[in-house]
Amino acid sequence: MVLLKASGIRKTYPGVVALDHIDLTLEPGKVHILAGENGAGKSTLIKTLSGLVKPDTGTLVIDDADALRDQKLFVRVSYVPQELNLFPYLTVAENMFMPFARSGFGRFTVSEKAMEVEAAKFIARFGIHARPDQKVAEISVPDQQLLQIARAATQENFGVMILDEPTSSLTAKETERLFRIVNDLREQGVAIVFVSHKMEEIFALGDTVTVLRNGRSVGTFPMDGMTEGELIRLMSGSTVKLDEQFQPASSARTGETILSVENLTGPGFEDISFDLKRGEILGFAGLVGAGRSEIMQAMFGFRKIQSGRVILDGKPIAPNRPDRAVQAGMVYLSEERKHHGIFPMLSLRENISLAVTGNITKAGLISRYRENALVKEIIEQFDVRTSSSAKKIMFLSGGNQQKAIIGRAMARRPRLLIFDEPTKGIDIGTKFQIYRIMQRLAEEGVGIILVSSEMSELQRCATRIVTLYSGRINGSFEHETTEISTLVASIIGSPETSHVA
Repeated sequence: MVLLKASGIRKTYPGVVALDHIDLTLEPGKVHILAGENGAGKSTLIKTLSGLVKPDTGTLVIDDADALRDQKLFVRVSYVPQELNLFPYLTVAENMFMPFARSGFGRFTVSEKAMEVEAAKFIARFGIHARPDQKVAEISVPDQQLLQIARAATQENFGVMILDEPTSSLTAKETERLFRIVNDLREQGVAIVFVSHKMEEIFALGDTVTVLRNGRSVGTFPMDGMTEGELIRLMSGSTVKLDEQFQPASSARTGETILSVENLTGPGFEDISFDLKRGEILGFAGLVGAGRSEIMQAMFGFRKIQSGRVILDGKPIAPNRPDRAVQAGMVYLSEERKHHGIFPMLSLRENISLAVTGNITKAGLISRYRENALVKEIIEQFDVRTSSSAKKIMFLSGGNQQKAIIGRAMARRPRLLIFDEPTKGIDIGTKFQIYRIMQRLAEEGVGIILVSSEMSELQRCATRIVTLYSGRINGSFEHETTEISTLVASIIGSPETSHVA
């Protein structure tokens, strides 16, 4: 039995072939992995499968009927986008069942109380830390991610669920819960399309994998018998192992302190003290709610601090003033690239140059020559893949957006760069590019702090790893002598693992 079958799907945009005659078959009770590097065509394909994009040619059959002729058939497809797409000032319950008609809740009138009672069931099932009547803006990013997935499950009569990087904001514990939900849906006969750049997820869940490269299908393969090396080769077209192209962070440090944080206390964290030395990448690990992002945002002045000091290159930074932090040489790169990192409707050129207008002005006016030269240098130095700097940044892949943001930050010649989940939603090849960028910057003397939910990423990149539990530092470990199991034990608060390197 086939729930959905796409044949010969082709989609072009001006100057770009996004999809070139793609075939895909989805069967009930199967998890179909969609793999490929950023820009391979995955996003365009899943938007086509969910009815958001109409192909130029090809056929798309749902339940043995032509979905391109009858758009109502797409109600059988439930889609969870990678980027958060919620209404922040509506309640959790309202977001969960919107649009109300599609979820089958309140076709003529909506009872707020009844909706909240029903929402509570999904909140419990998906492990969301929120109340039904709570505004979405008040809950954490991981809980918003789980809410999006829960919302997709409220859709009536869906037979296909598409999950695009669903774990990008989730911790290991939350990811395990999501895996159980996916397996429950599989047992119920739902066909699942799962998009992920995390190899452990692909091999843990997948029954079948379709690999895309440059808008074309490399093929569809059973996951049984597939190896990680073979899958990487299919995705990248390269036989070189990515691990061989990246050398882990060196433990060598000059002893010179770039950053000192002294007894920093604020909402969600308490008595945080640590130093960052020149030549090291300092990693931060912790569960959601442990205070990782809150600490970084407080250091940057974005969140209020109640007490403590942040000293950069021997000079205290004025608290609660992001402008003063930037002037002092600190740059914070948020995990929410879409909301806090880019100006989506502006071009790549404008996104880069806006942060450094002082470098490209002449007699009070922006010099187009200087601007183009700066943008060209950043695009080349950070390997930003684009057909033109005039292209809107929203049309670049996530990895290329991230590299552009890093390049923009470096144009300010910062002393300290804070990376908060820098490889979220980025393919494995681009991940290693960003790892090398971080390592190069550290070697050039820039202070680097890396916040990541991926233990393997921290162990690969960081010289030293600080673990957080309930808003406090629970340990500090050298990456070369510490197992991932030790780090995991420390972030869940195991007292036996508390350690300072």
